[in-house]
Amino acid sequence: MSALALSLLAMGGLGAFFAAALAIADKKLRVEEDPRIGLVNDALPGANCGACGYAGCAAYAEAVATEGEAVDKCPVGGQDCIDDVARIMGVEASAAVKHVARLMCRGTSSLARTKADYEGPTDCAVQDLVSGGGKACQWGCLGGGDCVEVCNFGALEMGPDGLPVVFDDLCTACSACVTACPRDLFELHPVEREFFVFCKSHDDPKTAKAACDVACTGCGICARKSEGAITMVDSLAVIDHDAVDPSIIPLEKCKTGAIGWLHPDKHQLAELVQPAGGAKTEE
Repeated sequence: MSALALSLLAMGGLGAFFAAALAIADKKLRVEEDPRIGLVNDALPGANCGACGYAGCAAYAEAVATEGEAVDKCPVGGQDCIDDVARIMGVEASAAVKHVARLMCRGTSSLARTKADYEGPTDCAVQDLVSGGGKACQWGCLGGGDCVEVCNFGALEMGPDGLPVVFDDLCTACSACVTACPRDLFELHPVEREFFVFCKSHDDPKTAKAACDVACTGCGICARKSEGAITMVDSLAVIDHDAVDPSIIPLEKCKTGAIGWLHPDKHQLAELVQPAGGAKTEE
């Protein structure tokens, strides 16, 4: 037998041996994938936004199917998605609470001071990194629109006053804007929650007031009247939303209006119809 034929025979034998070994290993070591993973993944919207707390839809689907993760953590899919995933998993679907992004800043171009004329890239991330932009407040919105650029649902646009506007009906709470804002000004809240401190400044009172007309100056009046639901953290009022009773907060004493309602007119009307005690006004 020639050397060439012998080499071919040897290689063929080795190939057959390894093929058989791989076939046996595949059969013996195979880990069966839970078929529900694929079904759950198909039921998800495929946005891979990470709002559920996982790297993407596939990772969340695996956690739901194999780790007992809750079926209601996809804000993008909404109630229909929750119902579908719950049906696949054979559990009861919970009612989805719609969450939306809220901007914790009211420092418009007319209310926030400027420290200098800024000339350079307008991206918020770049402004924050290079010089902090032109605004005097180092905590406020830079107005570059990074949040608008990353929103895949058209739920944000820049308003005429230099601040982004959130459209509640389009917002899916995907948290893209939360991640994109270099100053952590966006927070996700239930859509019905509208009582906030619209400021993130930790400057001392004099510096905060000099930088912005609507800054929290750390006076602490709201905290003293809140029965423990509002605390002062480095000159900034912080609300415990699960405990606060807005009706007992003396909003009229906040000289800058930093704390209050997102839509004040709506809540003033509600108070006329239904007093703080909870009972509707009788005819």
